Amino acid sequence: MGIQIADIIPRKEIELTDMKGKIIAVDAFNTLYQFLTTIRQADGTPLMDSKGRITSHLSGIFYRNINLLQEGIKLIYVFDGKPPELKFKEIQKRKEQKEIAREKLEKAKEEGDTEAMHKYSQQTVKITDEIIEESKKLLEAMGIPVVQAESEGEAEAALLARKGVSWASASQDYDSLLYGTPRLIRNLTLSRKRRTSSGMFVDTKIELVEFDKVLNELQINLEQLICLGILVGTDYNPGGVRGIGQKRALEIVKKYEYPLKIFEFVEKSDKYTLDFDWQPIFHQFKSFKETHKEKINFQNIDLEKIKEILVTDHEFSEERITNALEKLKEVEKAKKQKGLNEFW
Repeated sequence: MGIQIADIIPRKEIELTDMKGKIIAVDAFNTLYQFLTTIRQADGTPLMDSKGRITSHLSGIFYRNINLLQEGIKLIYVFDGKPPELKFKEIQKRKEQKEIAREKLEKAKEEGDTEAMHKYSQQTVKITDEIIEESKKLLEAMGIPVVQAESEGEAEAALLARKGVSWASASQDYDSLLYGTPRLIRNLTLSRKRRTSSGMFVDTKIELVEFDKVLNELQINLEQLICLGILVGTDYNPGGVRGIGQKRALEIVKKYEYPLKIFEFVEKSDKYTLDFDWQPIFHQFKSFKETHKEKINFQNIDLEKIKEILVTDHEFSEERITNALEKLKEVEKAKKQKGLNEFW
């Protein structure tokens, strides 16, 4: 879900050309959820092959990333590992919500309500081990490095950006800022048009959030930003402190400045109830250590492997894939002309 601080975060629209030649570390699970929830038929049914295997994620990885590679953008996909214990409560909550959505989906199917079917089918999405492995194989065939984090992929991606391995991290969630990513890219892998819950289509713009600009405009530091996120609510304390929204949280962290004083105020307040231990959540963000130490290498694109995965294994249209691969051949040609290291 991510922290809800969009109303107070400064950001600007950018174009794909603004990222030409730059490396972006992508939150893989966040992106796969986008593909699995948005790339669907009108009644909410995901794309599938004749064996009933879901292929929405493969379609998203292939077609969306081709456009990015054509623009000279270099991608690293960072996958989640084992979630921290702090997140178990949120995971359980999500499981319960999916079960409720499944029940509503079945009712919608019985009533023939395609709009409700589309809505509730999106809420039942699950990233399986099979989907993860298929995604990794296709990404690697496209020459896109895969990083396996021990825990939170979003945090690992943010740290890659902090270290200068990548120029920015990409996720829909603002949590990356709490991990100190210097730049956060939102809407990178989304279609340029997005369907809203009402069924309307709206233009989707790529957004750049700059960490230093956030701190400067809000007049806070990283520790205060982490406290702000905890007050509003993170995946480790869903809902945060009841009664404290984004703007009020900003007022509190600016007034009391230090983590101990911030939460001491909340704890002693007659207006608010602090019903969780904030310190392990704070340290999860502040003291997160990267786990990936190996050098990240960008390999050549394997056109035959891509066709094998998509056409042979999952029955994608050979004509469409062949036409799309022509674009990747141009990318590969450009790499060879400039020299692999220079291009990447």
